[in-house]
Amino acid sequence: MKNIFTALLIIFSSLLVAQNLQLEEIMKGNEFIGHQPSNQRWSVDGKTIYFEWNPNNDLGDTTYYWQSGFTEPKLLSNEGFRFSEIQYQGQENFDVVYYTNQGALFSYHKKTKENKILFQTTSNINSVQRSTNQNIIYFQQNKNIFQMNVTNFQLLQLTNFKSGTTSSETNKTSFLNGQQKELFQFVNQESAKSEWNKKRVAENKLKFPSEILYGTNALESVKINPNGKFVTYTISEYPTTKDTKVENFITNDGYTKNKSAREKVSVNNNSKHKMYVYSIEKDSVMPISFSNLTGIKIFPNYYQEYDNLKSLEPVEKAITMQAPIYNALGNLAVFEARSLDNKDRWILQLNLNDATVSELDYQHDEAWIGGPGIPGYNFSNGTLGFLADNKTIYFQSEATGFSHLYTYNLETKKKTQLTQGKWEVREVVLSKWSNSFYITTTETHPGNRSFYKLDISSRKKTPILIGDGAYEVELSPDETQLAIRYSFSNKPWEIYFANNKPNPTLKQITFSTSDAFKKYNWKKPEVISFKATDGTEVFARVYQPKTENKNKAAVIFVHGAGYLQNAHKYWSTYHREYMFHNLLSDLGYTVLDIDYRASDGYGRDFRTGIYRHMGGLDLSDQLDGKKYLVEKLGIDVNKVGIYGGSYGGFITLMGLLTKPGEFKAGAALRSVTDWAHYNQGYTANILNFPETDPEAYKKSSPIYFADNLQDKLLMLHGMVDDNVQFQDIVRITQRFIELGKKDWDLAVFPVEAHGFQKTYSWVDEYRRILDLFNENLVDKK
Repeated sequence: MKNIFTALLIIFSSLLVAQNLQLEEIMKGNEFIGHQPSNQRWSVDGKTIYFEWNPNNDLGDTTYYWQSGFTEPKLLSNEGFRFSEIQYQGQENFDVVYYTNQGALFSYHKKTKENKILFQTTSNINSVQRSTNQNIIYFQQNKNIFQMNVTNFQLLQLTNFKSGTTSSETNKTSFLNGQQKELFQFVNQESAKSEWNKKRVAENKLKFPSEILYGTNALESVKINPNGKFVTYTISEYPTTKDTKVENFITNDGYTKNKSAREKVSVNNNSKHKMYVYSIEKDSVMPISFSNLTGIKIFPNYYQEYDNLKSLEPVEKAITMQAPIYNALGNLAVFEARSLDNKDRWILQLNLNDATVSELDYQHDEAWIGGPGIPGYNFSNGTLGFLADNKTIYFQSEATGFSHLYTYNLETKKKTQLTQGKWEVREVVLSKWSNSFYITTTETHPGNRSFYKLDISSRKKTPILIGDGAYEVELSPDETQLAIRYSFSNKPWEIYFANNKPNPTLKQITFSTSDAFKKYNWKKPEVISFKATDGTEVFARVYQPKTENKNKAAVIFVHGAGYLQNAHKYWSTYHREYMFHNLLSDLGYTVLDIDYRASDGYGRDFRTGIYRHMGGLDLSDQLDGKKYLVEKLGIDVNKVGIYGGSYGGFITLMGLLTKPGEFKAGAALRSVTDWAHYNQGYTANILNFPETDPEAYKKSSPIYFADNLQDKLLMLHGMVDDNVQFQDIVRITQRFIELGKKDWDLAVFPVEAHGFQKTYSWVDEYRRILDLFNENLVDKK
């Protein structure tokens, strides 16, 4: 009884220390913190900053605006909404901007500020492009390209894409048809007259583009070049895959509802893509061949480890392509292509006249292509564009091991590296005068996002915003002013205004944090680094308790996503976890938040360190973090717990199941338990495919190590998770049951998907995690 009373007293005393932080409050997230602004942008005339904000804790964000002289931002009226959404990028040098909103075509005159609808139908208009002729614009409707002369409003359809195929049946002559022609003169006369009439009609008919049929496949990346002579497009064939199913148990009518979700990873899920050039003048289509690209027929190295793969005859790799980027004259085009085995990336020049390509830059990675400014598995746009000379392109590459900025002259074939060092270029914006870039980098520290101006000819960098934290910068149209979203590790995001000069004074526009949030003295976690077993420098955040409160217990937090950074000096997307770590340190715990191997922000080798073995170096980094806690911070080796969500939950499972005894307790949230059951794009990057590299999947999946469980494990999972699906945690649970394992618990959340939404779910989840650590890491003497 005495021991129980003492233990309760210790826990009660600890709770008193943390009385300013309550789970019920901090798990409200932004409702407790205050909703931070986002998506700052300038008006076309450069006098107004627009952004999304929710200062009154409404159901969602709305648009606010600020101008010089305002004492505070103002809510944008419905009349002004359309104006705030004008997209003028690529139209900076035109007096009139054309844009679409809600499917209609608009024009905005910069000088007169006249804003009007030009064209509106029930079929949405999108993808406005400018021509080399300022009076001509192009737009898309129903996947076809239209040309509009904005002086006389002449409208022409330039392409005629249609789904379906040509019926071969209409070209066949049946027996009866032939018999009629053989026996009856009347039939032949009528047929000849019909053909004569068709010919007459065709001779007098207005010219219209020929039909381009794309069958049942997907028509994608349709784009016209600026002089209006050529259209490029891609036809994609996506395999018929078996979707996963997610069962919803809490529904309006009381019946369960089955919903389709993503497919699982498989080599059979790869798509096929073909790219074409359509000549508007010739009304003809030309396919583009990629057969001569470097590496196009080279198998990955891991094939040599499997008898069924090493002897395969080389075949042309499947690749995917982006739409071309054109110079201002419209006579030069470049684009990026990427192999679907994730290991090759080409920058190509496209000759539109004959639909041929020339290789400008090639990057191969036996792991997978990625990094800032480089299209990844989801093939979002990377850094690629033309300078004002219309013959020099710029792009990013990880050729040195870190993503840096390069130029390439298409005439001289000279490639120039503009930035270098063991740091990354994160964002690139070309100045409107094309003589410099504005770049965001990690040069001052991997955990900072600093803003520089880079002169192209001299390669001199001028620092503008280089203090600790992250600066997300939008330049005004004339580049004299900056709209900045800034945050620090213990200060959430706010919008600021500044002049475009080195070390400017920042004027804060928004004040978002709540009074409740400001009452607590939020810790500024120290960003430290330690040496991993293989000598790699690994960065981490440390939350230390007060000396008199230290209980010699520690919790290691494992962030999710794998390729994500959290040991940085700005406000974390894991804001609930950040507040929870403050609460833990108030209770006497030391918290270590590690950017383990494969985390974002540290270059190519760090990013690909987990290739073919998830739960390898990324897990050993957690063990080296534990060693740092014990040797440097005085933590008891037997009082270390671990927890994390998604990929962090996966690492937690791998820690307990492949390194039993290392962690006293672990909480695994929404965890991947078997990578063969996860999605295509993310998983195939790292582990290849289960059919071609089964050993990589086996050694990377916790379910194969379930028999090793001996430490206390708490699993928590949303039942309607359509990302890491509920089936994942059910399968490993069944393994534990069959193996007779006892030291585990499973908490399920019936209405939650991968990212929890309800405060009561967050509170229940983190109450269980806190109890787990209090019961297993804190002395009960």
